Amino acid sequence: VLENALRARQLDRTLTTAIAPLAAADGSTAATGINQLDRVLHGGFPHGQLSEIAGPQSSGRLTVVLQAMAAATARGELVAFVDTFDRLDVASVVAAGVALDRLLWIRGQAITRTDAVTDLRDRTLDRALTSLMLVLQAGGFGLVVLDVAEVPMTALRRLPPPTWLRVQRAVEGRDSACVLLAPEPLARSAGGLTLTLTARATWSGDADSRGRVLTGLALEGRVISPRRRINDRLMLSAPVSQAV
Repeated sequence: VLENALRARQLDRTLTTAIAPLAAADGSTAATGINQLDRVLHGGFPHGQLSEIAGPQSSGRLTVVLQAMAAATARGELVAFVDTFDRLDVASVVAAGVALDRLLWIRGQAITRTDAVTDLRDRTLDRALTSLMLVLQAGGFGLVVLDVAEVPMTALRRLPPPTWLRVQRAVEGRDSACVLLAPEPLARSAGGLTLTLTARATWSGDADSRGRVLTGLALEGRVISPRRRINDRLMLSAPVSQAV
């Protein structure tokens, strides 16, 4: 009786359960539209899984997310972006090619880095997580993004331990790919992906010249997904205006 109850609630799988590695299949991933990255990801971000893009500011993390959102709307899918601290720049969204009529933008409360009100920051983060859960439970979105890239790691570490497990359970088995945008690797479901990014600046003009101009960033990424048997590195390039 206990085994049947656990199976009915999908609680019969554990970390030690032998599960075959996931294989890429048609319709199982949300392609980013960046061909080199999609090859490494085995098609894109997997549906029904929590994946993450991590990196410091100006590492290109938002560039990748916006390209994935644009690719999803080009396929006719709906996308949702949970903007914890209301930092999303609409001009960048339009420049990336995201169809605004297929975008649900959930805006949180604008909080600057100088705001030291811990309770306010925690409440804003909690509202963002609640919004994410509601979107995942509603369904119908090809790609759902939670942006916590500007949330201090101290605040993220204060979250209750089951927080990300609840998110993983909410997206499991759905046709949505859920992507967490974070300053460093934070949470990933068993079949999800972790993409960590770093950037190296490229310049034009002489090094000693005042006319030296920052022209772009070379992005280095590392992709990890044990269940999908991915542990690879790649190099991408981005215009400096998009590397955020």
